[in-house]
Amino acid sequence: MAETGSEKLPRPIITLYETIAGEEDARVCKDIPEDACRAQPVNFFVHLVSNTLSKIGDELASARLVLAWLLGALGAPAAFAGFLVPIRESGSLLPQLFVAASIRRRAIRKGFWILGSVLSGLAVAGMAIVALTLEGTAAGWAILGLLAVFALARGINSVASKDVLGKTIAKQRRGTVMGYAASLAGFFTLGLGIYLTLANLEDAGIGVFVALLAASAGAWWVAAATFTRLHEAPGSTEGGGNAITQALSSVRLLWTDRAFGHFVLTRALLMSTALALPFYVLLAEDATSGDLGTLGLLILASGLASAVSAPVWGRLSDRSSRWVLILSGLLAAGLGILVALSVWFAPVDTRSALVPGGVVYALLFFLLGVSHAGVRLGRKTYLVDMATEKTRAAFTAVSNTVIGALLLVGGLFGLLAQLAGTEVAIFVLALMSLAGAVSAWWMGEA
Repeated sequence: MAETGSEKLPRPIITLYETIAGEEDARVCKDIPEDACRAQPVNFFVHLVSNTLSKIGDELASARLVLAWLLGALGAPAAFAGFLVPIRESGSLLPQLFVAASIRRRAIRKGFWILGSVLSGLAVAGMAIVALTLEGTAAGWAILGLLAVFALARGINSVASKDVLGKTIAKQRRGTVMGYAASLAGFFTLGLGIYLTLANLEDAGIGVFVALLAASAGAWWVAAATFTRLHEAPGSTEGGGNAITQALSSVRLLWTDRAFGHFVLTRALLMSTALALPFYVLLAEDATSGDLGTLGLLILASGLASAVSAPVWGRLSDRSSRWVLILSGLLAAGLGILVALSVWFAPVDTRSALVPGGVVYALLFFLLGVSHAGVRLGRKTYLVDMATEKTRAAFTAVSNTVIGALLLVGGLFGLLAQLAGTEVAIFVLALMSLAGAVSAWWMGEA
């Protein structure tokens, strides 16, 4: 027998694996080959460590939060912040549609995940160098260019990770390993937020961002090195359909299937919740004069928003994903209108000892994060529920392609912020969220 799997691990690690996986059936593998089953204890911890590190790397270089704040600190025009989320999201989504078939035609696929991680680390390390050497418009262009590379690398990771996970970890273990990875990364994010909030970083300046980005690069590279230890047997190279080809051939569904077309319209309007996030960060950065304690509060708020709201939105989605979209859209709309009116008529006093401005903006960011989590969960649930087994793949490909393209156009809100003010961009995005909620109201129940 090949010397792979649990026999290479120390007994305490095997015991830990059996405890996590469930000792009574820890060796049961119903949907992966026997060789992969023997290697599963090793692979379980490889996936756990590498995915935890990749999620930490993502958070340390968050486009909607860390990079948005960094652009403000470097004096880049607000227009650049408007393109952060579109480039990050569409740059990761659209390439997946093109490369998925190519990756699945390879018998061994872990190399793609390693490549994506190495490239992610290089892109983030480049951002750290930019933070040290450039300012203003030059820094903005450099950050956006490197973010595009980062997004493309993450798209490769996303496709490869799903295939490799399915080949190396049995069905009854996949949720466990990914859940632990998300939890560990979440605790790290909360710890980072607490540190930045409480630490005295007044004199640190750009050095804080250099440290965060350098740590992100390190996390990605260690994740890549860890993934080289994965035991992956050659797999099937058939059945790798091209999602973009399927999307283009099925695009007529947008007008021939009225319910699906209405859903895509609603999803397009509600992408405003994601587009608005960097503008809230810019507003907080400006209102608190770049206080890094406020950045820590925003990181805390971001982590708590998903952790607290996801279970609630999940239960509500099981009852009515349509109502989840309505409520989350109304929440984002109300927040945006309130923020814009406050800036115009009653700006936050950041010197207030009772309610410091940083706390106010952290609360707003938390509520917007709750709204965004609702939109993400609601639209995923609605699509799965409305589609049949025959239409689900086509619906997913078409909607992802349309939204990926529209996200790039959404970067124009950054130009609006540059010309008319950040609060104006927030106000317009709030109206877009309101239109999304109204559109969701007129959708049928899935």
